[in-house]
Amino acid sequence: MPALALRPTEPEVRLVNVFARPLDNAIAAARTCYSARGIVTPEEVTGEGLADPAARAERLRRRDVLARDIYQAGHHTTFQHVHLQYALTNVSRQFIWSFLHAHPFYNSEQVSQRYVEVKPDSFYVPPLPAPARERYLEVARRQVADYRRLADRLLPLVAAEFFRIFPARAGRPARWESAIEKRALEVARYVLPVATLSRLYHTISAVTLLRYQRLARQYDAPYEQQRVVARMVEELLRVDPAYAAVLEEPIPLEETIEHRFYTEHHRPGSADHRAYIAEFDGELGGFTSRLIARKPDNEALLARSVREVLGLPRAQLDDAAAIALVLDPAENRYLGEPLNLTTISKLARCLVHPAYTFMKKLSHAADSQDQRHRATPASRPCLPAYLGAEPDAIVPVLVRAAGGEVEQLYAASLAAAWEGIADVRALGASDEFAAYLLPNAVAIRFTESADLSGLRHKLEMRLCYDAQEEIWQASVDEARQIAAVEPEIGRHLLPPCNVRLAAAVHPICPEGKRFCGVRVWDLDLAEYARLI
Repeated sequence: MPALALRPTEPEVRLVNVFARPLDNAIAAARTCYSARGIVTPEEVTGEGLADPAARAERLRRRDVLARDIYQAGHHTTFQHVHLQYALTNVSRQFIWSFLHAHPFYNSEQVSQRYVEVKPDSFYVPPLPAPARERYLEVARRQVADYRRLADRLLPLVAAEFFRIFPARAGRPARWESAIEKRALEVARYVLPVATLSRLYHTISAVTLLRYQRLARQYDAPYEQQRVVARMVEELLRVDPAYAAVLEEPIPLEETIEHRFYTEHHRPGSADHRAYIAEFDGELGGFTSRLIARKPDNEALLARSVREVLGLPRAQLDDAAAIALVLDPAENRYLGEPLNLTTISKLARCLVHPAYTFMKKLSHAADSQDQRHRATPASRPCLPAYLGAEPDAIVPVLVRAAGGEVEQLYAASLAAAWEGIADVRALGASDEFAAYLLPNAVAIRFTESADLSGLRHKLEMRLCYDAQEEIWQASVDEARQIAAVEPEIGRHLLPPCNVRLAAAVHPICPEGKRFCGVRVWDLDLAEYARLI
């Protein structure tokens, strides 16, 4: 492709699955709440079968009046019945992290940066003035080239570690080239820009789309957000124009509370930003994730609630036995099921009472995975809180272990990215558009809270040695700190292999051919360590 040939990126949005007659369905559900005759059907809502056209028109008028009425009153559960599945292409990782996945009410399946190689020129291009656009493209193309160079230089170390874990595979190295390269690319992606394009299926309820429409013009990527959401709305209206009855205009960016704060109080300068970083990192104390708050007497609270469900006194079921009943897979065999049944089981619902809060520092790449655990919500930063004037990034363990040329290449790539961001801003680009050049490695600082039900499931998934290394380390930090202060709970925060072993489920490792190669179920939590 000729140099500087890329045009501003146009997102592609297709509504691929939707309930039949979306608004009619929502209003039928609303009317059923107050119907003495039973379930109200969509056909009754619209007057299908009525011979009189005027009568049918009156039914439609009443439908739209009721839709607006329940919408304005905040009775939005009726709109949740309708689900919309979109296929999205040419959208940035920044948009997905900041908007699509920054709330709990969705389901997404997107192409993996861990396992799918990113191709040249696969990055979002915002509308920029010519000089800024040329510099933007130059910086983004260097980042993608650095990604490939870094992967190549990591390959020898990754291969050595891979064959240390799997010595029997060393005799046929060619067979394992793809697996080794994927592990190198997983770490090399840290230098890719958050502008890197993605594609995904994204399913939401109609009420979530209405929320998208209302707040599409907020930080961090209001231009891209508004364009994608507008097309999502267009696709719904193409199927059901009646939804126009409840659509509101987006709140202007200038009226959002975050933008107003930065406008009225002035955006913090680089000195303030450095002070914030020093303050947060000092409190973090070397952890990736630090436990900073928890409910007092979490263990006693959990045990009490278990006894309440069973109607037993403390004399018959002490705290340790009560906790084991819901948290020990040998006692609670539901934990060994492929499905997470803790929200359905009467006893396991006791796990919602204990609660924990962590302060965390992850890369943009790792946090994009961390936020997918929607039962462990967080208050993530908005644009000015992480768009600093100087490099501020996570260095992966593998890069530090490689040292030398690899570490120098990594540092040079990050420095060039921040230099490019400064240049693009100086050439007239907004902070919003310049931020697309931030590397995946950029540090994201935030606070995350969870009840024990959500946290236990998350730790089971992310203590697995196949989990991305950075989020794995955060999970190790969390499990160790809870075990130190709440040993009866902490002893049961386990990776999937330990859970399945205790629940007598075989095979012990659920990953099949993706087995990490380490008998994690034989290790104590204090022994957990990994390089790839």
